Amino acid sequence: MKKLIFSLIILLAYAGAFAQSGVLDGVYVKEHTPERKVIPYTHLREADVMWSKRVWRILDLREKINHPLYFPTQRIQNRRCLMQVIFDGIQEGTITPYMDENGDCEFKVQMTKAEAMAKLNPPPDTLQVENPDSPGEFISKIVPKEFKPADYKKFRMKEDWFFDKQRSVLDVRIIGMAPVVTRYADDGSEKGDAIPFWIYFPECRYAFANVEVYNRQNDAERRTLEDIFWKRMFGSYIYKETNVFDRIIDEYAQGIDALMESERIKEEIFLLEHDLWEL
Repeated sequence: MKKLIFSLIILLAYAGAFAQSGVLDGVYVKEHTPERKVIPYTHLREADVMWSKRVWRILDLREKINHPLYFPTQRIQNRRCLMQVIFDGIQEGTITPYMDENGDCEFKVQMTKAEAMAKLNPPPDTLQVENPDSPGEFISKIVPKEFKPADYKKFRMKEDWFFDKQRSVLDVRIIGMAPVVTRYADDGSEKGDAIPFWIYFPECRYAFANVEVYNRQNDAERRTLEDIFWKRMFGSYIYKETNVFDRIIDEYAQGIDALMESERIKEEIFLLEHDLWEL
């Protein structure tokens, strides 16, 4: 009976794969990633948190370690980049965008789908074209631009580090993420970075859990976006920590000093756990 049930499951899987074209692009039906479930967070009591620190990070997708999050810039079979997944999630209603509040977000003001799409779509171009009714005369024509995931090369991340004395571990949880896009003036000069919205990361985990990510070593062991963040297989640097002035590192350190300050904060978190077990 078990063999019969197993055979029926395999046949149904193959039937689904052949439903559209009748051809299987591969040697087997991929069932693992589409059926992945989100690993729930360990229950945490306030009384068990003996130390915590909030930090903000920059996730630069141009770094080599972060390329699986940036590519492909266009859909390739069942692969999508991080920004495309967020865009699709907002359209489907599985990801909720929140209003950016001076570079941070407390997830209090939700944005509508229309508001988020207006933020994501770049401003239209105004071109001078010849008037078909009056040769030699030029008129202004507004040309809308389409959303391009490749324009989003950075993300801001807000996360909490804490020591759970119940489990005796230093743990971290990502609270929110915000895509960052560089805006340009008409002459091509940079106008600065803009944050269209923030997203609540625990909600996004359910959308990330079934999105396949490229693995450089083994095509048969493709990870998901959820795996990348759960296992912290990405590169980033700290640009702010909680402080009495509520300022970012660039406001009191520049250049190499800002980089050293970022490393100091990271080292401070590492040494906290190390010193707890030092005899």
